[in-house]
Amino acid sequence: MENVVIRLATMPLPANLTTLDGAALSPETLENKVILFVNVASKCGLTPQYSGLVELDKEYGDRGLVIVGVPCNQFGEQEPGSPEEIKDFAKTKYDVDFTLLEKQDVNGPSRSPLYQFLVGDGPDISWNFGKFLVGRDGQVVSRFDPKTPPDDAELKATIEKALG
Repeated sequence: MENVVIRLATMPLPANLTTLDGAALSPETLENKVILFVNVASKCGLTPQYSGLVELDKEYGDRGLVIVGVPCNQFGEQEPGSPEEIKDFAKTKYDVDFTLLEKQDVNGPSRSPLYQFLVGDGPDISWNFGKFLVGRDGQVVSRFDPKTPPDDAELKATIEKALG
């Protein structure tokens, strides 16, 4: 298990992020926040992690944690839906109200600028629900394996430390 890989990013967090609704994500949404980016999928064995992400959002949102889901269809085509289908599934099945970005590639030659930033020179994302924690300074501080559940003690301790 890849659990935690500490690697500081060397470039700023991309500013031009687009939500699943097609709107630009306001930079103020992420400014001075601790952000957990997660590549998500609706038809994956790890999809129930959405519940844990919702709980993390409830537990730490008031302290400055922002969870951002990034739909990706690169792993077994487990996120084939349209933006409306993805949003409806996440809301109806898991009561997701945290930000979902537009569908992106996280690996390969079409890797999005966001994932170029998050991965840096690290290994490719291995599956859905890989997690990257970005500190208030906009730098990547930790990476967690897809199988690391949102209620993992080490993940929560890393979030606590980043929140200060």
